[in-house]
Parts: sequence; structure tokens; C-alpha cells
Amino acid sequence: MTTPPKIRDLAHRLVACEAVATKTTEPRKSATLRVYEKLRDGLSEFAGVAGFESIASRALALARTEAPSLDAVRVSSDGELHGLERDLGEIEHPIDIDKDRAGESQAGEGEIILIARILGLLLLFLGEAIVLSLLRVTWPGAAFDDRNSENGRNE
Repeated sequence: MTTPPKIRDLAHRLVACEAVATKTTEPRKSATLRVYEKLRDGLSEFAGVAGFESIASRALALARTEAPSLDAVRVSSDGELHGLERDLGEIEHPIDIDKDRAGESQAGEGEIILIARILGLLLLFLGEAIVLSLLRVTWPGAAFDDRNSENGRNE
């Protein structure tokens, strides 16, 4: 089973938002890893560390079926992700979503699939309203509203 395109697109958007973020405390981390950590921080407050670790571990297992490149990646008991780090140099270039779709992105497809699987599980367990609320708080100013129309929700 592959990741639904709408959820994968949302993962691309989050990584793109993080790639162009001007304020980052750890500039040597990939945009994907920063997205993961922001999701972890926000969800750990809501569901606890063990709850997030459980979701992240399941998402990783699902993502590996689509992206064997994630075989070396591990989720620790505190939800921290290991094995995804890469040396980025001093400046990280913005991600172009159109290039991402063509497979030319800086974020590997496996990384996008992992974020998409986490989002998919969050949507399944928490529902769209709570997940969108979490995303809006974590990434203020980012547009997530087009996701609402599918379920008949209007804002």
C-alpha cells in the first residue's frame, strides 16, 4: 500500500516550509529532520513521549515497505530519530515542490514517505481537525486550508 498523494503532498509542503525557514536553531539538520522534531515536540505534549514513539515506529515500519533506503533509520524510546542525519554544509537550499515531484529534491523520497506516514497515522488516530490545528500552531502562516474541502469542512 502506497502513501496517498494528498498526504505525500502535505509532507512535501511541510518540508518545503522548513527548508525556507529563516530561523533555525540547528542549521545543520535537514529540513525533514526538523519537521520530524517539530511533530515530535508538538505531539509529545499532546500524546506523551511513548505515544509519539509508537506512532513514529509504526510510520517507519510502513515507510520502509515503500522506501528500503530507510532500513538504517531507527526511532529511540524517547521518539528521537536516528540514521536520517546528513551533512548539509552551511546553507540549505529551498525545496522546489515541482522538482520534488519529479524526484529531484534535496529531501530524499524515503524521508518524504516517512513524514507522510506519520501524518497519515495522525489523521487516522486524531482526525483532520486536530492534526490541522497542530500543523497551524507549529507552522504559523503556512496554508493547510485546501485539505479541509475534501471532508466538507469550510472555514
